[in-house]
Amino acid sequence: MSEQRNTELGDFLRSRRAALTPAELDIPTYGTVRRVPGLRREEVALLAGVSVNYYARIEQGESHQISDSVIEAIANALRLKDNERLHLLRLVSPGQFSQRNPGPEKIRDSLLALVMSNSEQAALIVGRHMDLLGANRLGYALFGLTQGQRVNLAKQVILEPAMRDLMVNWADQVRNVAAYLRMATADLSDDNQLTELIGGLSIKSSEFARFWAAHPVSQCTHGVYEIDHPMVGRLTLNEETLEVGENSGQRVVFLGAAHGSDSAQRLRLLDSLIY
Repeated sequence: MSEQRNTELGDFLRSRRAALTPAELDIPTYGTVRRVPGLRREEVALLAGVSVNYYARIEQGESHQISDSVIEAIANALRLKDNERLHLLRLVSPGQFSQRNPGPEKIRDSLLALVMSNSEQAALIVGRHMDLLGANRLGYALFGLTQGQRVNLAKQVILEPAMRDLMVNWADQVRNVAAYLRMATADLSDDNQLTELIGGLSIKSSEFARFWAAHPVSQCTHGVYEIDHPMVGRLTLNEETLEVGENSGQRVVFLGAAHGSDSAQRLRLLDSLIY
């Protein structure tokens, strides 16, 4: 493992250890004052059934020759969710999951045609670095973009001042970006473009830097967007994200409103206003 991945593994485990309390796991503290937040190393080791020294070495990045049963035991001890377990596996066994950067991204004409034919929902094609590769008219209009405009959605959401007003749950979306990019770092090893993107966001946005330091991880496959659009007002939109095959790292994001809802009517109004 590279030094960066060693650090990433240790930071991730420490962040999850700090997020748990003894009370959550029925660990007695006997009224003592604890100097660090969350669980201690020895408590995680006890819960996982490994020695304190062995667990300490794992937190230091010495992840070679760890058995699947030990990884599972640590994941159970730290109460990791499915996405977090997958992230842990990627950090422990990078060769099994990581991909080489396949070069400039292209989208299939058939995929773009499918997205552009959708008039009931906003639909966007997002690349492996969160670049907007294509969208239908509603997709561009929803985020205040002109037809065909190419932007990086991570930068757009976090650094564009108008997004704070547009996205009612803006802080949640910043966290989602951090969580997705954290997963992407395990998928794409030695990806300079991804490293530069994360570094730039960390420097320019204290909010992103705070979330990034907490090591959130998520595929962000579904959720709810609350949009306060300057043209049509408040929209509550359901997000569903589908991965494009062939390990391309591309995703199609659909944002639609519940049938018959006020938001659905406002979405249709927005579509009529952008002819």
